[in-house]
Amino acid sequence: MASRLSALRRPAVAAATVALVGVGGTAIALGTSKKHTISMPIADIKRDASTGRIIPPKFPDLKPREQQLADLRRSGDANEEEYDLVIIGGGATGTGIAVDAITRGLKVALVERDDFSSGTSSKSTKLVHGGVRYLEKAVTTLDYPQLELVIEALRERRTFLNIAPHLSSSLPILLPLQKYWQVPYMWAGTKTYDLLAGSQGLESSYYVSKSKALEQFPLLRKQNLIGALVYYDGQHNDSRMNVSLAITAALYGATVLNHVEVTDLEKDAQGKIRGVKVKDVLGAQDSPAFSVRAKGVINATGPFADAVEQMDDKKRKPIVAPASGAHVMLPGKLCPNGMGLLDAATSDGRVVFVLPWQGKTLAGTTDNACEVEHEPVALQKDVDFILKEVNKLFVPDAALTNDDVLASWSGIRPLVKDPNAKNTESLVRSHLVTVSPSGLLTCAGGKWTTYRQMAEDAVDEAIKTFNLTPKPVTLPDISGAMPPLETTGQCCTLTTPLVGAHGFSPDLASQIAAHHSIDLDIAQHLASNYGDRAWAVLSTQGATSRLLPAFPFVEAEIRHGVHHESACTAADLIARRTRLAFLDVGSALSVLPRVIDVMGEELSWDEKRKEHEWKATVLFFRSMGLPEDQLNVTRNDVLKGNVARKIERGAEKAVATVSGSIPNFDGQTLSAKTKA
Repeated sequence: MASRLSALRRPAVAAATVALVGVGGTAIALGTSKKHTISMPIADIKRDASTGRIIPPKFPDLKPREQQLADLRRSGDANEEEYDLVIIGGGATGTGIAVDAITRGLKVALVERDDFSSGTSSKSTKLVHGGVRYLEKAVTTLDYPQLELVIEALRERRTFLNIAPHLSSSLPILLPLQKYWQVPYMWAGTKTYDLLAGSQGLESSYYVSKSKALEQFPLLRKQNLIGALVYYDGQHNDSRMNVSLAITAALYGATVLNHVEVTDLEKDAQGKIRGVKVKDVLGAQDSPAFSVRAKGVINATGPFADAVEQMDDKKRKPIVAPASGAHVMLPGKLCPNGMGLLDAATSDGRVVFVLPWQGKTLAGTTDNACEVEHEPVALQKDVDFILKEVNKLFVPDAALTNDDVLASWSGIRPLVKDPNAKNTESLVRSHLVTVSPSGLLTCAGGKWTTYRQMAEDAVDEAIKTFNLTPKPVTLPDISGAMPPLETTGQCCTLTTPLVGAHGFSPDLASQIAAHHSIDLDIAQHLASNYGDRAWAVLSTQGATSRLLPAFPFVEAEIRHGVHHESACTAADLIARRTRLAFLDVGSALSVLPRVIDVMGEELSWDEKRKEHEWKATVLFFRSMGLPEDQLNVTRNDVLKGNVARKIERGAEKAVATVSGSIPNFDGQTLSAKTKA
């Protein structure tokens, strides 16, 4: 582990000092970046001495949900040991806090009312970045705090690539140039971006000619194009990163449960919070809520932070300023060579990214004030805006319409107001850690890239506020091939690999393809989504059974998701363990019958539960872009081929052609209203 992770150090601000020379509004920056490479796995590969064949590793089992629920219930007994921390919220921040706290030797529980990353954490732009637009604002407005935020994010960007290399990678992004004055200006900006990353930098930015830019993007609009700059940021698989954080914490001993809702905060006679009351959402409707005792409670619920804050005190002023960000998934032909595009000159000044992701093209985002809601839907005006701006980048013959949209969604970014600031209207660009008089610790704001720093700050504050005692601990081996992990009681998340990372290397896909004689696209998919856990997926029934001919997803992923990744519902599996609903909602609908059948086998669902899963998942697909008039599609419609599918070579467009409404498990109509 040391060989790959020992270089992780926080670059000092002094090391990121930028030499700027202003020339008519133009800045020149000097500096270089290092290329991110991983050549060897952390855990050694074991081979048979006589044949030389790889011996697949054996991994520890995840504690079953029933046992974790029992652990949670047991803590309510005054004769049992209470938790040090109960974390509310299973998004990036909450699961990051769980990993940080459990590796410091604390006793930890985390509960999430829906699924890990079911909200904003699965609906990002999939970038791990410092933010080039934030850098520009920091320089032009002399905003040093914003510059510090960029530096922090650039440091954390590299951490993703080291602790989860199977889920993260560096991504070249092209900035088209249409004015000659943009060349020195944008060159200075990208070089400054490189330099600020310090020792944690990725590949260096560089200039390309018009012809080279068109080689990378054959459909790029040639008119007024004079050249381009290419810079590097990180990209990741957001929901799988989130799930990996949750599973890592659980394997290290934390009690981690999705589909468990906090119904109340419990306080002692002095009004101090001493735990929570929770209910198993998947249990019987009449099952009572039960108490979970803890020394401290952390609110890490993102856009829903105010709801928990007001559970503590109904008079609490809101701290969240929610902003919606819409994205659309488009055919992969727009970014055919693994490079993204950034349009920094949209019609209203917002930045739009066009990025390759999982074989398709992701475009977004918008940024609009919004209300907080459970499953927001991308508004048509936002989809239209993204399509209009993307079309400006490409030749007219490649113009995109709504028919090209494979999926669309909206995530709610929880910007926050600092309750201690004199100007309560000002938004905190970074994150906020605050403690209420009754002892509710809230961690909010920030962004995916800085989740780890947010978690470290939250746990540091929790240790002080709740008088906790971190201690060295011997954590079990989760790699299947290494000694147990010895910790010191200090934060170690900068260098703690997540589940799946230990046995990952660039050679993993070819190794598993040769060992199991599977198609290379399936091997590549499994290696880049599961890391070394690809070996476990391939040892599961259905390892070579594709769910769809045009995608590398296999049936074994369903069974693996149920037993090893806490997938409890069809939406958990089809949207967040696999990413099919995000890639193509029509294709996700077409495989839903098989997903429900396999999950039903593994979880012993009766027909009533299967029917509920069908209706609930189709309703969820509405938040993935399934039109309102297509919400009453039935299982038989799909199985009989009554859902029209239009497949374009290399684009895999799927369009459902049904309409109606959906009742819920109890026969009542499920709400499908959108707050705009």
